[in-house]
Amino acid sequence: MTERPLRVAVLGTADIARRRVLPAMAEDPDVELTAVASRSGARARQLAERYDCAAVESYDAVLDRDDVDAVYVPLPVSLHAEWARRALAAGKHVLAEKPLTAHAHTTAELLDLARSSGLALMENVMFVHHPQHSVVRELVAGGAIGELRSFTAVFAVPPLPADNIRHRPELGGGALLDIGYYPVRAALYFLGTGLNVVGAALEHSGGSAVETSGAVLVRSPDGVLGQLAFGMEHAYRSAYELWGSEGRIRVESAFTPPADHKPTVWVADAGGPRELTLAPHDQVAATVRAFVRAARSGGTDPHTAAECREQARLLDAVRARGAGR
Repeated sequence: MTERPLRVAVLGTADIARRRVLPAMAEDPDVELTAVASRSGARARQLAERYDCAAVESYDAVLDRDDVDAVYVPLPVSLHAEWARRALAAGKHVLAEKPLTAHAHTTAELLDLARSSGLALMENVMFVHHPQHSVVRELVAGGAIGELRSFTAVFAVPPLPADNIRHRPELGGGALLDIGYYPVRAALYFLGTGLNVVGAALEHSGGSAVETSGAVLVRSPDGVLGQLAFGMEHAYRSAYELWGSEGRIRVESAFTPPADHKPTVWVADAGGPRELTLAPHDQVAATVRAFVRAARSGGTDPHTAAECREQARLLDAVRARGAGR
C-alpha cells in the first residue's frame, strides 16, 4: 500500500519559501501542502491560493490542525527555537531554515526533544544534498591530490537593502549566521568533526549593528587548516578549494547552484589540469526528499543530528573568537 503524502504547513512567507522550497514541495509526490500561515492574512491568502491550500493567520492555529503532519519554518533565526519547540510539542515534524537556532545549547535542546518524541527535526541546509560535494570527497579520499593540507571556502553576496532582516540583530541578522554558515558547514563536511576555531574576525562596516563580513581559521584534529571568508557587501562568490601535497580541487557555484546548473570540478594533479563536468541536480528537491524520509522513519538520522550540533558549536566558537573572548 502506498504511503500517503506528508502533509506540510508553512509558518511564514519568507522569500526562500516562496522562491525555492514551496515550489520543490509542490512538485514532490510525497508532499501535500495543506496550509500557509502568516501574521498578514493577505500574504497568507496570496501564497495559499498558488498552492491550493488553506490560508491561516495564526501559527498556533496551524499546529492545532489535524491535517498537518509537519511544518516548514522559514521565519527569522530569532524565531526558530520558539516555533520549532511548539511544533515538536504539538507532535509535528519540523524542517527549519538554517541555522536551526542562534546558539548551540538551544540547538542541542531541540534535537534532544525531537529524538525523545520520535520526530524529525531537520535544518534546511541544502548544499550538502548535492552530489558534486560527495564526488569531491571521494576524489580526496582516493588520493587524487595526495595528503590534504589546506581547505579554503568563501561565500559572499552583494550589499543588501538597509531594511533587510539580515541587518536587524533582534531577528538574528548578521553575516555569520546567514552567510558564514556555508563556509563553516563546508569545513565540517570536508574536514570532519572536532574542528578548533583558531581565530576569527567579524567586521561591522559603516557602524552596522550586525557583522557584515568575517574570516575564520580552523584546524582539524589531524592538522589540516581551513580558511573561511564570508560577507554581505561583496561581489558574489560561492566557492571552495582543497589543496593537497600533490594537487588541488576547486569548485565554483558551490553552495546555491540552480537546478539546471552543470557543476564543474576543477582538478589539478600529477596528470595535469582537468575538468569534471557533472549532471545537473536539484539540491532543493533533494533536501525535501531527505526530510520526507526522516519523517517517515520516525526521526532525524543520528549522523545528521550530530552534524547539526557540531555546526552550532562551531558558529558559537566563531562568534566568541570574533568578539575577542
